[in-house]
Amino acid sequence: MSRSSRRFLVATAAATALVVPLVAGGAPASAASKRHGHLGHGITAGRGTTARLPAPPRPPKGRPTQRAGYVPPTALVKPPGPRAGAHAAAAATPAVAAPPQARAWGPTSTTTTLVVYDSTGSWGWLGELYAVAGGNLASHFGRITAEPVANYVSGQVGGFTSTIYLGSTYNEPIPTAFLNDVLTTTHPVVWAADNVWQLSGAAGGAADTAFQAKYGWDPSTSYFDTTDTVATVSYKGQTFSRAAANGDNILAPHIVTPSTVTSLAQANCTTTAGAAVACASIAQSSGTSFPWAIRSSNLTFIGEVPFSYITESDRYIIFADLLYAALAPTATPSHQALVRLEDVNPTSDPTVLRQFADYLSGQGVPFSVGVVPEYTDPNGTYNNGVAQTITLAQAPAVVAALTYLKSKGGTLIQHGFTHQFSTVANPYNGVSVDDAEFYRAQCATTQNPPYTFDAPCQNTDWVTWTGPVPGDSTAWATNRVTTGRNLFTAAGLTAPTIWETPHYFASPADYAGIDSVYSTRYERELFVGGQLSGAALNYSHTFGQFFPYVVHDVYGEKIIPENLGNYEPAVANNNPPRLPADIIHNAQVNLAVTQGVASFFFHPDYPLAQLQQIVAGIKGLGYTFVAPTSVN
Repeated sequence: MSRSSRRFLVATAAATALVVPLVAGGAPASAASKRHGHLGHGITAGRGTTARLPAPPRPPKGRPTQRAGYVPPTALVKPPGPRAGAHAAAAATPAVAAPPQARAWGPTSTTTTLVVYDSTGSWGWLGELYAVAGGNLASHFGRITAEPVANYVSGQVGGFTSTIYLGSTYNEPIPTAFLNDVLTTTHPVVWAADNVWQLSGAAGGAADTAFQAKYGWDPSTSYFDTTDTVATVSYKGQTFSRAAANGDNILAPHIVTPSTVTSLAQANCTTTAGAAVACASIAQSSGTSFPWAIRSSNLTFIGEVPFSYITESDRYIIFADLLYAALAPTATPSHQALVRLEDVNPTSDPTVLRQFADYLSGQGVPFSVGVVPEYTDPNGTYNNGVAQTITLAQAPAVVAALTYLKSKGGTLIQHGFTHQFSTVANPYNGVSVDDAEFYRAQCATTQNPPYTFDAPCQNTDWVTWTGPVPGDSTAWATNRVTTGRNLFTAAGLTAPTIWETPHYFASPADYAGIDSVYSTRYERELFVGGQLSGAALNYSHTFGQFFPYVVHDVYGEKIIPENLGNYEPAVANNNPPRLPADIIHNAQVNLAVTQGVASFFFHPDYPLAQLQQIVAGIKGLGYTFVAPTSVN
């Protein structure tokens, strides 16, 4: 059975809503032009759209103002009392009990992180999803506790290795106890975006003067740069993208004592065409850039929330690395790479699989193989109208090839059960590897709601993710996972120990079912509003996230990263091509991550020469390819 030359990009385009069109395919395919949809791979970002978090509403122009009823902190104004000393010795004192609203996840470790987030107002849901994103990254280092800042318990900061505050709501009512604890702790604090001015109080006041004396900059006289276009951010010799949809909401810090402040990353002022220009005076910079992230004393400040409209080359990666200074300052730098052959199934070409294995083995490159254990075409789309199902056991030549791949350094990954859902188009035709398995997808003629759905899907359509499939439940997902896993052993193969969700889309109920069978997943993943707060899940508020290193997510799973995307030579449903140079560039910017991983996947019915170019380019950057079980 022939394979299509058509594939689907990792989704990476700007969105105006959370559930938005994603990467899709072309016109209805014939048997000689078979679609292999990767419509959902890369559910966080750019060329195509999907569950990408928006930026918070734009703050008022100019200097921030204090909210009504604000009480400035006194910790730096008064002489240190017993409580301040207790912070310095937090490791030797019992931890303060977390509030009932707190949610903990991640591995047991001596490294612990408190993530506090905004939760009030009409955009409180955004703070919750930001906290999931920040907590997932911090789980790379140890145990996470996340809670709304409104529920903060006095003394908590001192009981954690570090604290992350994500300011997504302008003038969120922050408890004075939290402000005082941040100002007196000796442990690292990472503060992103809004409300840092609540640490300093009114300009010229006692709290402000004390803050300047300790930290060397003045939040109360800093400005939101509402004039400059910032399309890139520079960090560690790399230039990171910043989507235009993020707008002009970066708080440019007013540095008053440069000798005590370290500028970590620079926001670059550009024209709309991307040329460097002098920053406006509101940025309080005389050059073509101003500080995007700074560190002074134990406080790291980032001028915006870095989780909105992220792509594989986004400034989000900078935030991921900044956590090393707070949580693993002595980490030894390393740069590992992963490659996965994708959508291998009972109809794959065994000869081609062996050719790919021989090349990778010859290069000393361990690799993974995403295997779909049952191929099905329930409507006969590619079989002259006759339904067709083939399991691994019914494809002995493919099984022999998979055994050969294992002998050449390949690790078999279970990539779903059938990689499609029922007999319905989800969104294309119901055929394995074309369609999604655990989440409903439909083609639409409009990019944003209200949607006008289209069938059959056209190349001018967008793919829209609408929520769980009919009949979705943990038991249903568990059954699909175990049924598919048993097909490996029925064919004489060892059952895999790692899972990959088709198109990276599943509901929390599905993840619970998957995780009852597998403790490790190799993928990007989806999160839904309500997972931290305990409220009813809201599928209009979703967020897809990729990782530049191994994490332990809010679902309780170990996640092996895939963060570079995949090769795609053709335009597909409003998405531009993704060429080897794009994947290599994404690997290059990830060199900024102290212990970064550059991970991509490749469909083996594309030309081997394209994979060779990508592997050579990533090796040339200094990465070492490892097996998924060996990644840091």
